[in-house]
Amino acid sequence: MNPSSSKLPIYFSIEKLQKELAICENDLWTPHFNTNRYEGNWTSVSLRSQSGMVNDITSFANTEHKNTSLLDRCSYFKEIMDWFECEKEAVRLLRLGPGSEIKEHFDNDTSYEDGFFRIHIPIITNAEVFFYVDKKLVPMKMGECWYANFQLPHSVENKSSEPRIHLTLDCIRNDWSDKLFEEMGFDIHYCQQEAPYSDEMKQKIIAELSLNPSEAGAKIIADLLAE
Repeated sequence: MNPSSSKLPIYFSIEKLQKELAICENDLWTPHFNTNRYEGNWTSVSLRSQSGMVNDITSFANTEHKNTSLLDRCSYFKEIMDWFECEKEAVRLLRLGPGSEIKEHFDNDTSYEDGFFRIHIPIITNAEVFFYVDKKLVPMKMGECWYANFQLPHSVENKSSEPRIHLTLDCIRNDWSDKLFEEMGFDIHYCQQEAPYSDEMKQKIIAELSLNPSEAGAKIIADLLAE
């Protein structure tokens, strides 16, 4: 099985990241739409979105995305995006306020094995922010670049007195990324075997999918109920 999280062999300038964050501070930060998933303050602003609007912070795979007007003012964020030689979907800044918590949950079809990878680049964080993936602490530091398999249970606690802010990129797997991940020790031919879900897990999956109704989600729910 491939790692649940892994640090990429690239480091970005904290000074430049925080300088561009300041450009974004005057734009509309929108509360995250999954209100059942967190306590406190969890907001976002988009650099790429489905509608091309800054306040459109939804992130659904296999949909067309456009650069927002905010990205035009952020040359370093553009440079970071260009480092990833693959198609990008949603690109956002995610802010978790002081004393806030993202409850444990999972996101469907968001593993490298599914042809997708989500990247986190911390812009502001500290030792009192606890990011867990598959019950394991992921020690993300400012300027680092991390992949995690968000199809596994994950959660975040910000026990500090300052916000935690990450730049996140939703990327589509391709030959370039296969070479990168293989160099990071991944088995790019690995295919996760589907195991039967327990009744408890089925209910959790159904609850998660019901938060954002879609045709694909409805089919998955129907298949689970039919098992």
